[in-house]
Amino acid sequence: MLSETSTTTVRATLPVVGAAIGDITDLFYKRLFAAHPELLRDLFNRGNQAAGTQRQALAGSIAAFATHLVEQPDTRPDAMLLRIAHKHASLGVSPAQYQVVHEHLFAAIVEVLGEAVTPEVAQAWDEVYWLMANALIAVEARLYEEQGCLAGGTWREWEVVGRAEETADVASFLLRPLDGSAPRPFRGGQYVSVQVELPDGARQIRQYSLSGAPDATVRQIGVKRERGVDAGPAGEVSNHLHDHVGVGDRLLVSAPFGDLVLGADAPAEAQRPVLLASAGIGVTPMLSMLHELNARNHRAPVVVVHADRSRAAHALRADQSTLTAKLAAGRTHYWYEESTPAQETEEAFGEERRGFADLTGIDVPEGAVAYLCGPLPFMRAMRGQLLALGVPAADIHYEVFGPDLWLGAA
Repeated sequence: MLSETSTTTVRATLPVVGAAIGDITDLFYKRLFAAHPELLRDLFNRGNQAAGTQRQALAGSIAAFATHLVEQPDTRPDAMLLRIAHKHASLGVSPAQYQVVHEHLFAAIVEVLGEAVTPEVAQAWDEVYWLMANALIAVEARLYEEQGCLAGGTWREWEVVGRAEETADVASFLLRPLDGSAPRPFRGGQYVSVQVELPDGARQIRQYSLSGAPDATVRQIGVKRERGVDAGPAGEVSNHLHDHVGVGDRLLVSAPFGDLVLGADAPAEAQRPVLLASAGIGVTPMLSMLHELNARNHRAPVVVVHADRSRAAHALRADQSTLTAKLAAGRTHYWYEESTPAQETEEAFGEERRGFADLTGIDVPEGAVAYLCGPLPFMRAMRGQLLALGVPAADIHYEVFGPDLWLGAA
C-alpha cells in the first residue's frame, strides 16, 4: 500500500507524469541500452524496440499501476502483475535487474520533467516503483521455485524431433529435452521462451504458446513467420526458425509460463461452460486448452470461436475441430474474411461464416468463462460483446502476444 503522503503526491502529479510517460520511457530505453547494450542484444526484443511497442507497454503498465494505487489503495492489481511476472520469468529476469531499471528510469524522469521533480515527488514515485518491482520480484521468485530453478532462468537444451508446415506462414516444431528426461506437465494455455543465436551473434528470445497436450512427452509450438508488413520489421526469430531450424537441431527453451490457464481443478470450477475465442496464430494456446479439457472429461458446453483470413490460413484447423468434437458438448464457429467453396456446404451447420468474428446469435452459456487470444482489436471486440451478453469482466481472460498494449491504449 502506498503511504498517505506519497498517495497525495502521486495523485497530484499523475497527470503530469502520465502526459510525459512516453518521453520518459523513450529516454529510459536509450539510456539503458547505452549503458547495457547486451540487454538489447540478448534480452529485449529488437523488433519491438524498433516499432516502439515495448515503450508503449512499459508506459501503460506504470500508469496503470500508479492509477490503481491512488484509486484503489486497499487492493493491488494482481492480475496485471501476474501477467508481467510470467513474461519476466520466461525471459530469465533476475532481481538485480530491477535496480538497473530503477537507475535509468529515474534518471529519465528527472531529465524529462526537470524542476518539477522535487524531493517529495521523487520519493513518492520511488515508492511507486519499488512497490511494483518488489511485488514482481516476489511473484517471479515463486514462479521460479515452482519450476525448481533459481531466479534468473529456466533454460534447457531441447532437440527438434519433428516439424510440420501447417500453412504457408505457420510451422509446428516438436521438441524433446536433449538429456532424454520427461518434461513436466504444463497447464493448457501456457507458453515457452525460445532463444536462438542470429547471424550477428545476438541471442534473441521470443515466446511461443504450447499447442500440444500438457502431459505429452514431446512439446509442440506453433511459429508464425512474421514477414513485416505496414512498415513493421520482419520477425528475426520467427524467420530464423522457419528458414534454418529443422529435425535434429537444438534450441534453448525455457520452462512453461503464462497465466492464461483454465480454472481450478475443483469440480464446480472445472465444469463451468467455457468459451475459447482466437484469431490467427492465437489458436495455439487454445489447442492445449482443448487437450486439457478432454483430459478432464469436461462435460459442460465448450464454445470454440476462431477468426482468420481464410480456411487455408487457419493453422491447425483439423486439430481444433477434432479436439472440440471429442468433448461432450463442444461446438466450433469459424469466421473467414475470404470465402471458400467449402463454405457453401458447411455454412448451413453454423460452423463457418464469412466476415469478422461476431458472437451475435451464438449461444454463450450462462456462467461461461471466456479465454481470448489474438490481435488486440479482435480481443477488444470479443470482450465488448461478451460484456454486453452479461459475462462478468472477471470471467474474461486474455493473452497478448508480444508487449501488452491493452493497458496503455486509449
